Amino acid sequence: MTQNNPIITYKANTPIDYDELNLLYESVEWTGYTDFPDKMRKLLEGSSFYISAWHTNLLVGLIRAVGDEVSILYIQDLLIRPDYQRMGIGRQLMEGMLKQHTHIRQIVLMTDDTEKTAAFYRTFNFQTTQEMGGLAFTKTNMNR
Repeated sequence: MTQNNPIITYKANTPIDYDELNLLYESVEWTGYTDFPDKMRKLLEGSSFYISAWHTNLLVGLIRAVGDEVSILYIQDLLIRPDYQRMGIGRQLMEGMLKQHTHIRQIVLMTDDTEKTAAFYRTFNFQTTQEMGGLAFTKTNMNR
């Protein structure tokens, strides 16, 4: 278990060693990433912007987005090591991402449908597409 109030440093678009990145994704059991190491090695280079959270030399959190940096930003991942959750790291990462992209017209994300998750994103004024009178579609190739 980590200390109650660790000192966390945040870094924007700073290179992250593949092994560190893989350990972070493994910690939250996102095997859709970790099962494909060749693709995972390209995650950050394909991102338009990302912020990492560090406790000393340990990668404890990451938010990353893809987009055109003009009209749309898609927040692809927001993940925090389980033993560092509920410490405000996710909030800091999201605030950093949103602050960097105030010029973007549309910010989109897709996430788990749980009360806890919905409550978190609502604190940043996110709405469901249904609440906005919209409908979202997705096509996922789970084995790729």
